[in-house]
Amino acid sequence: MRPLTDHLPKPLLTIQNKSLLAWHLESLAKSGIQKVVINHAWLGEKIEESLGDGHQFGLSIQYSPEGTALETAGGIRKALPLLCPDDYFLVINGDVFSPDLNVNVLIGEASKLRNNPAKPLAHLLMVPNPVQHPNGDFYLKDSIISTHASVGAKKLTFSGIGIYHKDLFKGLEVGAPAKLAPLLIKAMEQNKVSGEKYTGPWHDVGTPQRLQELNAAYE
Repeated sequence: MRPLTDHLPKPLLTIQNKSLLAWHLESLAKSGIQKVVINHAWLGEKIEESLGDGHQFGLSIQYSPEGTALETAGGIRKALPLLCPDDYFLVINGDVFSPDLNVNVLIGEASKLRNNPAKPLAHLLMVPNPVQHPNGDFYLKDSIISTHASVGAKKLTFSGIGIYHKDLFKGLEVGAPAKLAPLLIKAMEQNKVSGEKYTGPWHDVGTPQRLQELNAAYE
């Protein structure tokens, strides 16, 4: 996203004068969620300056700063003491745009996970493969996500939106970089990752051109 991100962290880039993070926070507030933790690295102080304690959204925001980038799983592990989840919690990547995301549906899914005797370690929102990622990430069949193709399975792209159980991260060292994909793949091998296909608007805001196109589309 350079040069746009030379002086601004990516989640503060705007669509119709509203930052990507603000779009997410408004959706979370509408669903009744009250507590949010934002982990940040590059120019993270600008995120804190922009959002403050979250009162303007009706939320309580805490921050988990990373001295050096910890990757997705490492960042989540570091933020867990602030979240203090009993079991499941929701994570949304700060650099995706999904304006019609119904967070209440995800909250309902978390309740289903709690009542599932198999105790899945993750539930992922999968989306149709975008032009920039035509080969997808994982296979979805009958609400189960796998790395392996099977009859009737559809290969889709992970949206960056998921519900995770805290135990998914229990083997990680606090403050150490760690990628999310290896944890998910290990859980998939144990048949402990569920998911669903999301067909609402979703965009990975990965280039200045895509950002410009989204601003034009939502004008």
